[in-house]
Parts: sequence; C-alpha cells; structure tokens
Amino acid sequence: MPAFYAEFGVADHLEGRFDLLVLHLHLVLRRLSAADGPAARKMAQALFDTFFHDMDRTLRAIGVGDMSVGKKVKDMVRAYYGRCAAYEEALAGDGDLTAAIARNVYQRAEQGAEDAPHASALAAYVGRAREGIDAMPIEELMRGVVRFPAVTASAPEEIR
Repeated sequence: MPAFYAEFGVADHLEGRFDLLVLHLHLVLRRLSAADGPAARKMAQALFDTFFHDMDRTLRAIGVGDMSVGKKVKDMVRAYYGRCAAYEEALAGDGDLTAAIARNVYQRAEQGAEDAPHASALAAYVGRAREGIDAMPIEELMRGVVRFPAVTASAPEEIR
C-alpha cells in the first residue's frame, strides 16, 4: 500500500517492503499460534512457508543469482526472527514498540526512536492492527481473511 511509504515514510525498496511484510505477518501468525487446535498452527506454518517461498521467488525475479539466493533467504529468516522477537517483547508489554519499529523499519539503531519521526505513528497503527486481528474470529483467519486498519481515513483494508 502506497500510504505506508507516503504517510509513514517507510523506504520503498526491498528492505522497507520486507519490514512491512514482517510486521503484518507477525501479527497474523501470533494470533494463529495462540489459537486452540492443530489446524491454526498448521495454517500458521503454511503462511510462514509461503512467505519465505515468495521471498525466494522475489530474489530470483530481481536477478539474484541461484548460488546466492539460499544465503539471502537464510539471512531473511534470521532477520524475521530477530524483528519478531523485538515486536513480541513490545506487544507483551516488556519493550518499546516505537523503538523496535525505529530500529527495524527505519534503520535507526544508533540514533533512537526520536530520530524516526514516523515510528510512533506506525507503532500506533500496529497497535490498532493487533487489536483488530486479535478480535477477529479465528474461523475468518483460517479462511484467509485478514482486516487491517486503515492507514489513512479510508475504510479498513481486507486482504485475502
């Protein structure tokens, strides 16, 4: 969605897009993983696998050589887990979501959140997204329906 780049100042390049995908994917996977029953966990694993399969395809499509793709995907998996750990710590109340977003999405490790002016707005969006996803019936998520809050004043987005 262009609004993430225009309104939240996320860099519109491979890393910026990856970071936005990780943020959204984490919210959905944490909800699926918290649900009772093996079907939701199976769905979570399938979604995770699909994401990284798509990352593999994307790297190949942009011309990354076959010999490098595996290493780059492994680096992406490590980055995913690192980012998700920081986001989960913050979402559980033990960390600062704005700082985690500043560090990961805006690449502000040294300067801090105050040097990423859009980080607090994106953190507020993530909070709204989490509340919405957590309130969704698990059956909808299992059908592949996810509603994220509006980035702008328009209606919420439904993504299948």
